[in-house]
Amino acid sequence: MLTNKPTTLLLLLSYTFLACGPSFGQDKNQKVDRPNIIYILADDLGYGDVKSFNPKGKIATPNLDTMAANGIKFTDAHTSSAVCSPTRYGILTGRYNWRSSLKSFVLSGYSKSLIKQERTTVAEMLKIQGYTTAYIGKWHLGWDWAIEDENANLEHDKLNVNPKVDFSVPVKNGPSTHGFDYSFGFCGSLDMAPYVYIENDRPTMVPTKTTVSVDDKGIWRKGLTSDDFVHATVLQDLTDKAVGYIEKNAKDSSPFFLYFPLPAPHTPILPTTEFLGKSNTNMYGDFVMQVDDVVRQIRETLKSQGISENTLLVFTSDNGCSPKADFKELEKVDHDPSYVFRGTKADIFEGGHRVPFIVEWPSKGLKNTSSDKLICTTDFFATCAELTGYEIPDTEAEDSYSMLSLIKGTKDKDIREYIVHHSINGSFAIRQGDWKLSVCPGSGGWSYPRPQDIEKEKLDLPDMQLYNLKDDIGETKNRIEDNPKKAKLLKKALKKIILDGRSTPGAKQKNDGMEGWKQIEGIVTK
Repeated sequence: MLTNKPTTLLLLLSYTFLACGPSFGQDKNQKVDRPNIIYILADDLGYGDVKSFNPKGKIATPNLDTMAANGIKFTDAHTSSAVCSPTRYGILTGRYNWRSSLKSFVLSGYSKSLIKQERTTVAEMLKIQGYTTAYIGKWHLGWDWAIEDENANLEHDKLNVNPKVDFSVPVKNGPSTHGFDYSFGFCGSLDMAPYVYIENDRPTMVPTKTTVSVDDKGIWRKGLTSDDFVHATVLQDLTDKAVGYIEKNAKDSSPFFLYFPLPAPHTPILPTTEFLGKSNTNMYGDFVMQVDDVVRQIRETLKSQGISENTLLVFTSDNGCSPKADFKELEKVDHDPSYVFRGTKADIFEGGHRVPFIVEWPSKGLKNTSSDKLICTTDFFATCAELTGYEIPDTEAEDSYSMLSLIKGTKDKDIREYIVHHSINGSFAIRQGDWKLSVCPGSGGWSYPRPQDIEKEKLDLPDMQLYNLKDDIGETKNRIEDNPKKAKLLKKALKKIILDGRSTPGAKQKNDGMEGWKQIEGIVTK
């Protein structure tokens, strides 16, 4: 259902999607004024942290609110994972992250590339359609450093590893390999070594010092750090790069796609002096306000360059809010980053993956509108494909549905029947309409009851959880006993989606790493 409200949310998502190009099926010889596309991805920002989504929230987000008022906000939007690396994989490939080799957890700053070279990304697709492409920010999808230590353990859960690297040579299998003409950023999270900028595959400086921070909110792990990498200024430094890129490409004949994944408000929580104390909540709230200001700078640049009307701007978050925001501290000022939803980042519960999602496209997108249609961050690929007239082959974007009709308001119909959720430990949930089946006991993540709580306390919990979100948005009443038929049907649908290698229509595809995939054993064998 679409509703028009006098809010001030800025829809960054609309700009990003619509900027992808002409509508699906359009004659490619026909001259089309294709929009630029900008995708801004916040890091660990909660649904309840944006005022337009949580009117009772205590953090001011005037620029996001303005964006929403000039675009469309999606109130039932979900990331494909409850943690960051997997979500980023889904955004760029249109494929559920758990179909890759990463079945749980996240990558480290030294991890090898998660995206295979033969896997088509949205950037590669848009290049085919005539776009200039750029990535600026936090990558966290791995690339191949020149590792000199042959025995280095680069497993996904080794976040403190510091192998010996030759920083004088280019990295391989990074953004340029996956379709980006220009790239500038760092490999992991802002709290994961190495703290080194990579520009067009080359380190901007060879790191010669080691830094570490043990402050609870401002924490970052010990690791090599370049002289030009200053944690406290990284967010603004990246924003300056993004603004410069827009200014440089605004007048070009080719449209551009800018993928702009922010390192904030993820740890280290380091608001600059201008924002310290500004939110009247805590440092996390101050950092959220700085993220909101990034949106201001991007939107103002688009306007000053005269390209705001035909830019599709998207804004969302990579998962729910992290406990590092200090929920107890924020509770004292009556602010809840998870809004009315249960759980936090990492969880199978709604608070782990339901995120604010805004799309702004002034020339063609809806304005001052709210949609409750179910969407996923994997849907970006198909949206851009329809926009530019790209026909997706069976081997690409297997879990991506186009949102274009919702953004433009040409149809108010559901674009997907099911969505699959995934937690940090690899647990699954499936949603159809109001019903959600979680195929695990507890959170599957960081909220109580965590997997380790269940084991340590010998909790006797059902193997599955069935919730009706219309009646119970807080996921407080497990309906598994009184509605076993619904649970059986949802589990059957989840099994098919997993084994078919796709959730969209088309030929069956293969998942990576099927052998030894423990998290699906209770789904596909029972």
